Amino acid sequence: MNFGTFNFHPSVAAGAAAAGYETPTPIQQRAIPQVISGRDVMGLAQTGTGKTAAFVLPILNRLVGSKNGCVRALILAPTRELAEQIHQAVETLGRKTHLKSVTVYGGVGINPQIQKLKHADIVVACPGRLLDHMGRNSIQLSRLEVLVIDEADQMFDMGFIPDIRRILKNLPAKRQTLLFSATMPAEIRRLSVDILRDPATVQVGITAPADTVSHALYPVAQHLKTALLLKLLGNTPTRSVLVFTRTKHRARSLGEKLSAAGYRSASLQGNLSQTRRQAALDGFRDGTFQILVATDVAARGIDVTRISHVINYDIPATPEAYIHRIGRTGRATNSGEAFTLVTGEDRDMVRAINRIIGSEVEERTLATFDYGSPAPEGDGRLRWTGKTPRKFSGVRNGRSKPRLFMQT
Repeated sequence: MNFGTFNFHPSVAAGAAAAGYETPTPIQQRAIPQVISGRDVMGLAQTGTGKTAAFVLPILNRLVGSKNGCVRALILAPTRELAEQIHQAVETLGRKTHLKSVTVYGGVGINPQIQKLKHADIVVACPGRLLDHMGRNSIQLSRLEVLVIDEADQMFDMGFIPDIRRILKNLPAKRQTLLFSATMPAEIRRLSVDILRDPATVQVGITAPADTVSHALYPVAQHLKTALLLKLLGNTPTRSVLVFTRTKHRARSLGEKLSAAGYRSASLQGNLSQTRRQAALDGFRDGTFQILVATDVAARGIDVTRISHVINYDIPATPEAYIHRIGRTGRATNSGEAFTLVTGEDRDMVRAINRIIGSEVEERTLATFDYGSPAPEGDGRLRWTGKTPRKFSGVRNGRSKPRLFMQT
């Protein structure tokens, strides 16, 4: 099967061909015909499956050839980075269509957006800033034809569902609605029931990571994580590395430590200005930075096909977040590796990750690393006892032998 099968308008087909699209991914094969037919769609697919093109191409195909001087398609995204990524896809795939796409998100001036919205056919927006425009009457959505809610589960995690419901009250009831999510928490299921009419459900690769990704756990005491990360980076052939931390402060601090160690590194976290966030992303994409340290929220929208490694400096809060994170590597036909640094407190999450993957993630140690290095006096953290780790799932601090960690 190739993209010619979809019988796109010549301008849309030309844009897809110029972008190098030849063989559609599974989500594209299944979703595009449904979207073209006008049906509402519930798309269940993780990051890296090609879902953006699965809705962008049919939208372009629907809108091409007629300009009504109004916003005809609205795409909602949880973060600025993802909004920009989708916008770039619209610009690239729609270069021959003369359709205008505009991004709408906070952190930048609102007046330039107001001017651009006067000529927009497609708007890619984050909910908060979109509501600002709706309150100012600087965007008119009365003739909207297509609504897309992308990364719906992340919208829920970030508290945007009430905003989305407010937006929905101001949209035409007669429209096509597409909802995409990697997981299906109860709130998203309720939202889908409320807004989708007889939807076609398209599900691809949601329950497990791509089989192009290999996984490994590295048990280590909390105070030795940075030292082990540096050792891993020194011992591993890497091209482009995405490192995840739990907090903004840790992302910034770790990025600085990696830079001090001689790595071309940058951090991406919510306290950065939009200009600095974009500079970090652009530098990571073009190879200026080999390593990008990011939080989960900041990393939404990172679409870099050349990422060879994802390293979880901090284990994610949910197994679904683990799937999201490691979906940044091993895209399409590329292979990738996912490393996770784990402490004794992470054992329950390790079990949950093993369940969602369907097998136990391999545990590894580095023979040349000093796991017995003590924690600084009085820091109250767990330190490594120097014993060789056994199966991680069986470790219980203070009750199993050998004890892998002890309190200082």
